[in-house]
Amino acid sequence: MANKQLHILSSRSRSPILLFTICLFAFSLLFLLFSLSTRHPSASPYPDTNPNLSLKPETSFVASLEHFLNHKYPRSSSSSPFPTVSEEDVSRFDDQVFSKERDRFYREPYYPLDLPIRVYVYEMPSKFTHDLLWLFRNTYRDTDNLTSNGSPVHRLIEQHSVDYWLWADLIAPESERLLKSVVRVERQEDADLFYVPFFTTISFFLLEKQQCKALYREALKWVTDQPAWKRSEGRNHIFPIHHPWSFKSVRRYVKNAIWLLPDMDSTGNWYKPGQVFLEKDLILPYVPNVNLCDTKCISESESKRSTLLYFRGRLKRNAGGKIRAKLVAELSGAKGVFIEEGTAGEGGKAAAQIGMRKSTFCLSPAGDTPSSARLFDAIVSGCIPVVVSDELELPFEGILDYRKIALFVSSSDAVQPGWLLKFLKGISLAQIRGMQRNLAKYSRHFIYSSPALPLGPEDLVWRMMAGKLVNIRLHTRRSQRVVKESRSVCACDCKRANFTVPVL
Repeated sequence: MANKQLHILSSRSRSPILLFTICLFAFSLLFLLFSLSTRHPSASPYPDTNPNLSLKPETSFVASLEHFLNHKYPRSSSSSPFPTVSEEDVSRFDDQVFSKERDRFYREPYYPLDLPIRVYVYEMPSKFTHDLLWLFRNTYRDTDNLTSNGSPVHRLIEQHSVDYWLWADLIAPESERLLKSVVRVERQEDADLFYVPFFTTISFFLLEKQQCKALYREALKWVTDQPAWKRSEGRNHIFPIHHPWSFKSVRRYVKNAIWLLPDMDSTGNWYKPGQVFLEKDLILPYVPNVNLCDTKCISESESKRSTLLYFRGRLKRNAGGKIRAKLVAELSGAKGVFIEEGTAGEGGKAAAQIGMRKSTFCLSPAGDTPSSARLFDAIVSGCIPVVVSDELELPFEGILDYRKIALFVSSSDAVQPGWLLKFLKGISLAQIRGMQRNLAKYSRHFIYSSPALPLGPEDLVWRMMAGKLVNIRLHTRRSQRVVKESRSVCACDCKRANFTVPVL
């Protein structure tokens, strides 16, 4: 009996100790979970950002270029030689590619649907790369040069500087890069795609006409003499040709390559029939001319957007841009509408930025080409674009749904008396607020930066490229084995133009 009482007393004395131990363990577990959750906040706008990079991404082309040239890649006197390639070199390279692709096919379960994309970046002579960047850097402060239609030359180069942003990211040390969709490879036989870092826009605007054409011919020869080019006839090569005037004199020799474009003009004013089409090429956004209005900015500006419809830019344009004069005639003087001729320089930029942030809708008509930089200025300003451009093609449309952030109106409707304003006034406040929230989310897809950010335009380029790879390999291999008697298949020259057809 005494032993039994002793056992009961002992059990009772251990119970508080056991309970305390369990409570302490539970508290420690909760503390650990809380620490982990605060260390990796889900609200971070860039969850994939490298924690080793504490610097804020640079979004100014001029500032980023200055740092690039003076600190990362200073002026170099070295020059890559022009290649001398024989048929044996091409055959040997083809065997190396076959071996690599065969190994990947049997080793990787999702090949050829695979990320990251492997890109080989050509090390071209500096006359095609660094020298042109230095030329821009040394002249942009001291010139007021205008194009034939009155646009400031150096601002145009900035708007079309996609070649710089992509190249700067690709050649950056891997420890400084954030993108997971693409990786640079050092051997050509390992590459899915080949990037040609030639600054076609800078050379077009800043060199004398004959000097520019001569440089184009030299660049063409340098690239087309490469074994990788000869093997695929250029199908897996990427050319940044983002200004519609650039590289024009030699385009016909690179029509198989992937062109990075601002849009696709099916009228024949800028591109020959069959030169560009959606399956082969890729449309990239212009570099915005105004600063980003982020989620907080859009929220704070909601009550200040007193202008219904805003437009500031060139009122007269050529080709498809003639719609501007008709819109001006229809809309000028209407209540809630602000339309004025744009001006160059910092004053013009500031006026456009203020005006867009005070407006609910921003008119985005066609320019000399179907696209206009104004569309992307409106997007990053939180101003809902009203697109009046019947043949417009848009960047990354295989990923982004532009119906959530913009309104698309046919030219014939837009110029009807009273039609456009009645249409805009009929948009509910709930729909406006929803589109503004979507603009805040989408804006990051149009901001180029150094380092390039996940889900930024540089990242979306490579995600879109992934969808082209199987077709590129198909046409490359087919071209290698067909004989002259083979039946022809539809090539670039018989492709129908890209048209935006309204859904009935």
